[in-house]
Amino acid sequence: MDKQTVNLYFIMGTVNLAGRDPLHVLEEALKGGITSFQLREKGPGALTGEELKAFAQACQQLCEQYSVPFIVNDDIGLAIEIGADGIHIGQEDGYISAVRDKVGPDMLIGVSTHNVTEAIAAADAGADYIGLGPVYETQTKMDTQPVIGIETIREVASLLPGLPIVAIGGISERRAGAIIKAGASGVAVISAISGEEDPGEAASRLKGAVLLSLTGIEM
Repeated sequence: MDKQTVNLYFIMGTVNLAGRDPLHVLEEALKGGITSFQLREKGPGALTGEELKAFAQACQQLCEQYSVPFIVNDDIGLAIEIGADGIHIGQEDGYISAVRDKVGPDMLIGVSTHNVTEAIAAADAGADYIGLGPVYETQTKMDTQPVIGIETIREVASLLPGLPIVAIGGISERRAGAIIKAGASGVAVISAISGEEDPGEAASRLKGAVLLSLTGIEM
């Protein structure tokens, strides 16, 4: 997997948008330059069943138009049914080898990790990329994982130089540069795009911050 694929990794579900049109937000983010999209449909009021499938397929079609990988969070059955580009799993979602057996050799598998030990284990088990965090405090995901800070990113990147690392948790345009310089391949955001009045502009600014830190050249 090319590390550029995760430069700007957008995560969204209908519950993150306070009534706004999710497909409009996604398309604006795609126009703004996101490089991967993960559908994370969880929480009170989340879509289920056929409604979820229809929404997932609509998101998938938009991603295909912009040649951006479409990744499903946790729901292996849905990912297989609609032919998603990838599946993202957490530490509690089973062994990577078992997931690989289900999804086949071609689907990307991403794994959420929160420390060096989990990151190394995911890499050894064959993860295509890892999410690493939370780097900073975040209000978007209601979990209890401790903040890991920049130093953990630096340590994991030094131990696993070939693995795409996506930093997540409380990331803003202002913080993106330091995260990339610490060794992350990209940043994953929810509210930094979905919570902005102009999602496309927000995505463009974030991508510019990432690329500037990676290459020293503005977009």
